[in-house]
Formats: sequence, structure tokens, C-alpha cells
Amino acid sequence: MAEGAGPGGAGEAGTAEDAGVAGGTDAAGEAGGPAADPGAARGVVEAVWRIESARIVGALARYTGDLELAEDVAQEALAEALVSWPRDGAPASPVGWLLATARRRAIDVFRRRSALDARYTLLAGRLAEGEAAAGAAAPPERTDDLPWDPDRVDDDVLALMFVACHPVLSPEARVALTLRAVAGLASEQIARAFLVPVPTVQARITRAKKTIAAAGVPFELPPARERPARLGGVLSVLYVIFSEGSTATSGADLVRPDLAYEAIRLARTLAALQPGEPEVCGLLALCELTAARFPARTGPGGDPVLLEDQDRRQWDRTAIRRGLAALGRAAAAGRGLGPYGLQAAIAACHASAPSVRETDWERVVLLYEALGRVAPSPVVELNRAVAVAMAHGPRQALEMVDDLVATDRLSGSYLLPSVRGELLARLGRPAEARAELELAARLCGNARERSVLLRKAAALP
Repeated sequence: MAEGAGPGGAGEAGTAEDAGVAGGTDAAGEAGGPAADPGAARGVVEAVWRIESARIVGALARYTGDLELAEDVAQEALAEALVSWPRDGAPASPVGWLLATARRRAIDVFRRRSALDARYTLLAGRLAEGEAAAGAAAPPERTDDLPWDPDRVDDDVLALMFVACHPVLSPEARVALTLRAVAGLASEQIARAFLVPVPTVQARITRAKKTIAAAGVPFELPPARERPARLGGVLSVLYVIFSEGSTATSGADLVRPDLAYEAIRLARTLAALQPGEPEVCGLLALCELTAARFPARTGPGGDPVLLEDQDRRQWDRTAIRRGLAALGRAAAAGRGLGPYGLQAAIAACHASAPSVRETDWERVVLLYEALGRVAPSPVVELNRAVAVAMAHGPRQALEMVDDLVATDRLSGSYLLPSVRGELLARLGRPAEARAELELAARLCGNARERSVLLRKAAALP
């Protein structure tokens, strides 16, 4: 039985364990390798995009002052890379190639809008004079340095997050836009995470971009005095990005480490930016403590390993120490733990226990009760039921779960039937348990988790 899914009901950290309750020349003029195997070159394109897309879009947004245009030209550069890299070989500076190509596409857009447009003049001036006159047919310029400094706190990704979390946007729009622009999640993934229709997510993103453009929001990290008002939205976005990385809502992989570790990187950056904010430290602690279990969460074939079956010797003890230190800083602020800090305290209970059986479940129940008061949600109640089952047995927990069923507050989520199925199995009601686990499998979008649920259902007498 696992520790719980978190308060948002949006693919939060730990939910996977809950399912069981228990030679070409590049465009910059640098010598690339010889013409590569097309499949390998395509893999390079995909890897670069997966790792660097947020930085690329953020840099282009700052460069153009237009988020929608930045995303469009970045996608055009990606499409061109998918054609030219398999043919000519990957460039020596893949990110520089994509940025230079996207910049040129942006200049084309501004030229079409108006040959005398001031923004076009400004952008064109940043290119070599001869290349600017030659237009898009010329190869992109050599790019010896990236348009960001990874050692600076105010990097483009974090600035883009603050832009996407501007107060002119609704909370739902902030999260959806940032997940799309920064995390690169598809609309379908965001919709599944928030249990809303895909058209709703797409409409939120479109409206958010138009609102930011109309409000003239500058693409830069806001001054210190403006950050507190936008901090909550940024934390929420980081939380959901990490949750999607920790337990993917769809696809063939249970964990998406690239996404999770990017969220941790941003959380560390934010903690350096706002060292006195306890919830920033709380979120960082939650992410570190959860990510510490990644090495043991999947088996050799990629299948999930439930918390009770994990080899705790594989847990990253350095990450646990970092997480506990961050939790200590959150508590030392003297303002009490908020939602993220409370979840981190729950994760600390698991990190400190030698086994599931020896976990302090009474403390976990109390922490979930506190979390339910500060940030009430049906997922918190479901997780509390899981902890109650471990502390006091499945019968009391099933009553709590049935109350959630009666109120229909988690309709469409696989978490509720998966937990209910496990509780029914423990109570000796295999037919009902099998039906619930099979329902959970139908609702689950992640192939790895779905296979676990089906195996559990098939194993019932």
C-alpha cells in the first residue's frame, strides 16, 4: 500500500504506487559528422527537443516578445530539423541550429506583417547585415553561445514560467499554459491530469496566449516585489510537472525522469530565488524525497514495483538527505507547513521507515487529516483512506472510499476503483474486487500501471 496521490488529483507524486494501494555541415557553419543514419539522426532531433524545448521556446519568447509566435517558429525549426538532419547529419550545435532557424522564421513573419515594422528592424539588426538581406534562403548564422546562461538564476525557463503564471490569467489557464509551453505536454496529457475535456484545455491555452499578448506582459523574470503574487501559480505548475514526470498519466513509461528532474531543477532555482518561502522549500523537499525512490520504482522491464515490494537499498540516500534538509528549512520558517510541506512530511515518513509495515502510519493519517484541512480535495481523502487501511484495517477505509463513490467526486479517475478493489480483496470479496480493478484498468491511461491492475485482477480467486 502506497503513501498517496497528493492533493490535486492530477497525476500527483506517488500515484503509481497507489494503484496497488500497497558529415554534413550544420546551419551554423560548423562541421557536423558524416551523413548519419536517418533513424539515429531523428533520435537526436527528438532527444534535443525533449530536453531543450522549454529553453528554446523561452529564449524565442524573450527574443520576439510573442509567446504564440515563439512556439510556432520553434515547431517550424523542429520540422525542418526532422527533414535535414537525417539527410545531412546532425549539426555540431543542435540547439544553436534550432534557435537560428527559428529566429529566421520569426523575421519572415515580421517581414510579412510589415517591411518597416520596428520589431522586424530590431530583430534583423541582430543578424549579420548581409544575411539579413539574403532572407530565409541563407543558412542560419553561426551560434557560438546559447541565448541563456545556465548559471544565472533568472534563466529563460523560469522567466517563462512567471510569464505564464501572470495574475491576468486564471489559475487553470496558468497551469495549462505553462505545462504546454514549459513542460511540452500535449493537450491530451494535461486534460487527463485535470480530468477535464481536451477542448477545454485547448481553449484555456489559446485564451491565455491572447490575454498575455493583449496585456503586454514582458518576457522577463519579474522584479522581486512582484514575485509573491505569482509564486503560488508557479509552485502549482512545478508540482504538476513533477507529478507527470513521477507517474506519467499516459504512454508506455511509468516514470518520465527528464520531466521530473527538470521540475526539481526549477524548484531548486526557485528556492535560491525565494529562500525565505517555506512552501518553496516544502515543494523542493517533496520532489527530492519522491524522486529518491525512482531507482526502485520500476523493474528491469520497466514494470511498476509497488512500495511494499521495493528494495529500499536502491533508494537515493543523497536525495533523501537533500529532501529532509529542505523540509527542515520549511519548518524553521515558523509559519507552519503548507500543502507542499505536509506532503513532504508524509514522504519523509516513508523515506525514514525501514519497511512498509514499520512505517508510522498513525502519523501519516494525522498528516493527511491536516492536509485535508489546508487543501481539501477528494484525492487527499482517498489517500487518507489508504493510510487508515494500513493503520486500522481495510473495513474503516472502505467506508471512507464508499463515501467518495457516493459523492461522485472522483468520477473518471482510475485511482478510486483501484483503491476500492484492493480494499475489497483484503476483505475477502474477490468478485467485487476484480470488477473494481478491471474498471480501474479501463480508466488508467498509463500502459504500465494498467498491466499491473490487470494482473492483480487476474490473480484474484
